[in-house]
Amino acid sequence: MHVPVVIVGAGPGGLAMSRHLVGAGVDHVVLERGEVGNSWRHERWDSLRLLTPNWMMALPGHRYDGPEPDGFMSAAQTVAFLDAYRRRFDPPVRAGVTVTSVRRAGDGFEVRADGGCWRCEVVVAATGASSEPRVPPLAAEMPAGIEQLTALEYRRPAQLGGDGAVLVVGASASGVQIADELRRAGREVTISAGEHVRLPRNYRGRDIYWWMDRIGQLDERYDEVDDVERARRHASVQLVGSDDHRDLDLNTLHAAGVQVVGRLMAVRGGTGLCSGALANLAKNADLKQARLLRRIDDYVRAHGGDGATGEQPDPSPTALGDPPTELALCDYSTVVWATGYRPGYRWLTADAKDGKARVVHDGGVARLPGLYLLGLPFLRRRRSNLVSGLGVDAAELFVHLRSHLDRRARGRAGRRAPSPPAVTPV
Repeated sequence: MHVPVVIVGAGPGGLAMSRHLVGAGVDHVVLERGEVGNSWRHERWDSLRLLTPNWMMALPGHRYDGPEPDGFMSAAQTVAFLDAYRRRFDPPVRAGVTVTSVRRAGDGFEVRADGGCWRCEVVVAATGASSEPRVPPLAAEMPAGIEQLTALEYRRPAQLGGDGAVLVVGASASGVQIADELRRAGREVTISAGEHVRLPRNYRGRDIYWWMDRIGQLDERYDEVDDVERARRHASVQLVGSDDHRDLDLNTLHAAGVQVVGRLMAVRGGTGLCSGALANLAKNADLKQARLLRRIDDYVRAHGGDGATGEQPDPSPTALGDPPTELALCDYSTVVWATGYRPGYRWLTADAKDGKARVVHDGGVARLPGLYLLGLPFLRRRRSNLVSGLGVDAAELFVHLRSHLDRRARGRAGRRAPSPPAVTPV
């Protein structure tokens, strides 16, 4: 079959791009391996809430308008939001279709899937950044009796077997939230932390995301920072969306009885060896947090802030005592790997990637003409992997995509134009 555009993934990014294509009358299809919003339906733990407040939930032509703008959506509520969005414009989604390969075919693409084969001029890879868990090789060295699962596989405390302690490896948003939930369920928990980003849930009377939005940080563009690749590798912030708007970081976990250790570096027999650099990493996270809060203070002094309170002291410095650098793994019955995610682009051929199998792109416009990406961290701006950022990125990439289609159409028309009749000399 032929269709001008194939979108892979019917999450918020894929739906946002589809909304622009529908509005412009561009024929396309959205291929989804499961259901609309599949990862939100089936790959999130039960208690998960979004890190961003409800008022930030917005896609092209659709935004949150419920009674709790300062609340935080659960996974089920996020699915309901996406379902409502789909009903607004009826995108051409083909559910239950797994894409197996996307390869160049002439000056377009051939998309093969278990539901058929499509020829197209444009492919939009909208599967996001969290398709696959990133598990370090040392997982293979763990003692055989320890249960291991990833943050994508974790659902609830009762899922974990054994009565030993739980080791959560990774201290970004997923890691600190899972460690906190397990601790509240009565489990003994150790969390292994490397480089991390710490922020307060509220500052000067407002949610921290309200301030980051107001001062323009979330709209900083990828071509305006000194090292965008480093910015794209930043861990997600240590926050939790909760009804009481509480803080959640290494300090609060440590105070609640969670043992905090440095990054798990190696496993030697029955011993886990942890980095001794945690104090330096924690101090660096404190400094970065302070810089952001000073930027907010400067903004308030220069512009005022709607609802802002007066000067507020910084959160207490991270104080973790003297963490051990060795763990007796026989004390643990479960390890939860909350060590991040990677995009799942195995179906893209090598000509779209660099030597490290990363898709080469400039703000979502791939090296292969006609290939576009959506949903990656800092793709075009700092909010790119937030729902509110996906819609803005989709709008900009749609302009480029439409121009690409128009150029293709003009090229085909030129090739089809008849040659002028020969002039016979008199």
